[in-house]
Amino acid sequence: MTALDRLAAAARRRRAARRAPDGPLGTLLRTPPPDPSTPLAEARLLAVDVETTGLDPRRDRVVSVGFVPVDGDRIVLAGAGSMVLRPDDRTGVDDGVGQSATVHGLTDDDVAHGTGVEEVLDRVLTALTGRVLLAHYSAIEVDFLGVLCQRVYGVRPPLEAVDTLELQRRILGGGIDMGFTADPSPDDLRLWGARARYGLPRYRAHEAAVDALACAELYLAQVAELRERGARVLRDLRTS
Repeated sequence: MTALDRLAAAARRRRAARRAPDGPLGTLLRTPPPDPSTPLAEARLLAVDVETTGLDPRRDRVVSVGFVPVDGDRIVLAGAGSMVLRPDDRTGVDDGVGQSATVHGLTDDDVAHGTGVEEVLDRVLTALTGRVLLAHYSAIEVDFLGVLCQRVYGVRPPLEAVDTLELQRRILGGGIDMGFTADPSPDDLRLWGARARYGLPRYRAHEAAVDALACAELYLAQVAELRERGARVLRDLRTS
């Protein structure tokens, strides 16, 4: 991200903050995220995973969210959270979890007894305040959380992210910003394939809290390797 990109991102954040209602979203947008010059040992991130009924945030919905803070080189389990989302009546459409239940294991009965979307967003946004979002293929988390915020608050926050999938692509390509000469195998870029490279254990997949923790652990392993290649500050890792 260039200096011009950072200025544009800050301007988008200010515009969104002016439109945001009081509460966790407004606080998030008015609180500056970590500066790009923040040393990696001091960087504050929030690993987030969402489980959904599909990949299109315009028609599919979030069924669960998990998150865990990362402070520098430390995963803060005391700050972790996990919630199942009750269907949002405002959409007027609820086709159930459908075949996605075979992926995340949540049934229609599970989500019917879940937490309301506003409470879920309040918890996630509060945890994310003053941090950078961290996720594996972060477009999913950024897009689905953005759509939820737009629906609930009328404002879509401009969320910056560090993406462990893109970090893995860089690592397999040989550097921080050197790119790569051949496309890595999709299996090598998937969360569990990337973790295997570092000898990290395989957990049960598609449980939001577990996947968020798995992402955080992968991030720490990646940062250790990228430091050997010259990464020192947060801007060296920014992927969106």
